[in-house]
Amino acid sequence: MKKIAQYITLVFLLGFSASCEKGLSDLNVNETNPTSLDPAILLNQAIINTSFPVKSLVFDVGIVQQMVTPNGGVLAGANFNQDSRDVTTQPMWTAYYQSVIKNTYDALTRSKDLSTRTNMYNMARIYQSYVFMILTDQYGDIPYSQGGAGFAERILFPQYDRQQDIYAKIIQELTEAAAALTTTSNIETGDVLYAGDVAKWKKFAYSLLLRAGMRLSKVDPAKAQSTVQAAVAGGVITANSDNAYIRHDANFTQPIGATLNGSEAANFYLAKPFVDQLKSTNDPRLKAIAIRYVGASSGATQTVAIGSTDPAKQIGMPIGKDNGTIGAAATADGLASFYDYSQVDRRRIVKTFSPVFLVTAAQTNLLLAEARFRGWITTGTAAGYFADGIRAHMDQMAVYDPNSAISATDRDTYVAANPLTFGSELEQINTQYWIASFLNGPEAFANFRRSGFPALTPNPYGQPNNPDVPNNTFIRRLTYPTSELSVNTNNVNEAISRQGPDMLSTRVWWDKQ
Repeated sequence: MKKIAQYITLVFLLGFSASCEKGLSDLNVNETNPTSLDPAILLNQAIINTSFPVKSLVFDVGIVQQMVTPNGGVLAGANFNQDSRDVTTQPMWTAYYQSVIKNTYDALTRSKDLSTRTNMYNMARIYQSYVFMILTDQYGDIPYSQGGAGFAERILFPQYDRQQDIYAKIIQELTEAAAALTTTSNIETGDVLYAGDVAKWKKFAYSLLLRAGMRLSKVDPAKAQSTVQAAVAGGVITANSDNAYIRHDANFTQPIGATLNGSEAANFYLAKPFVDQLKSTNDPRLKAIAIRYVGASSGATQTVAIGSTDPAKQIGMPIGKDNGTIGAAATADGLASFYDYSQVDRRRIVKTFSPVFLVTAAQTNLLLAEARFRGWITTGTAAGYFADGIRAHMDQMAVYDPNSAISATDRDTYVAANPLTFGSELEQINTQYWIASFLNGPEAFANFRRSGFPALTPNPYGQPNNPDVPNNTFIRRLTYPTSELSVNTNNVNEAISRQGPDMLSTRVWWDKQ
């Protein structure tokens, strides 16, 4: 009897122990922590994080002489021909690889084998190709085939791919992904770019394909032509209703808008070449973009009361001036101080929740104008595409703010007064592309290098003693971040040995003289 009682006690204790362990294991389960992520969330995170960082304002926009700052320190960059890789070039590399490529790569991995998510898989392919195009255009050779694989495949020191190989792969990815998008599969209505609209995603992909083809116009004209023809056959963005742009709000603020409405509000000014171009042609976009705080003697005095959007009063800041020389330039221009120069209007088109345009009808129509002029396509006319591109950008201004809207009368008057003229077609088309890409620094910088237009004068700042940017030249690329040089040393050095010195003046593969 005693032995039976012992067995009963043992069974009871074992049962009690098991129930305790079950209770403990249940307690250790975090019921609020997701075990998997919907790839739509990852793609959306990538899209939102693509908004151009402040680095683009310091370098890209400054290189193409649309906006500059006379102040150095952390703002030093294009206006000083200065390689400030630690504080300015690294953010785009870091932000795009960690917050964009990582998410698109993860979205691809999670959706690739899901038969019901084929559209998500191909949307992620398209968007990843777009971001890789920005990165390789900025730096040249970059981690592509192993880019984004650090978390999923534990590749911590990715190899660098040659830019020519990257472009071949981007063209392949865009072509295949666009063709694979279908209305017969699950429609990904949760995406923040196009709400899953298959037709618009296709146009986005083919417009990127057109852009990629045009990049090759100097280095491989035959491949450029065939790529452009494939893009046009697929169908590109030609109406503003199909524009690819990021929407911002109080929760997801626009990086450049936040900067220009914050501590740097009085530090950035519209550059003289940009203002002069718009002013000399009576371009109504000047009134939509610019404001001048007439008579301002400091940032604090740049008040709404003295702000003027009158095109006749706009004066652009000369490039290549610093704190020691900008004062004399302002005096020579009849201004109270350098705070008196024109700025982009932060209360209209660079608000904290202003949109960021990635690919637009204006840009695409202008590329079509060039392709038609070159004889690469046979549809439409170069003059027609040219005029449509200008109209599209002027109509686009209203999306920033109703007070930046351009009337149809002003738009059409400008188009009629500025037709495409025989003998200057490439300059006219690409000068308009420069204007239409305002605030899209990476694209303005890339197309300026590709086309050579507009015909800007090189920034003279410090060049006689600056071996990185020789006299009478432009910055041609951005340098690799210090983190890559110190951590991924062997791979980045291999890329440098192929591409050329890690300098601002080194040309990327497609940027041929």
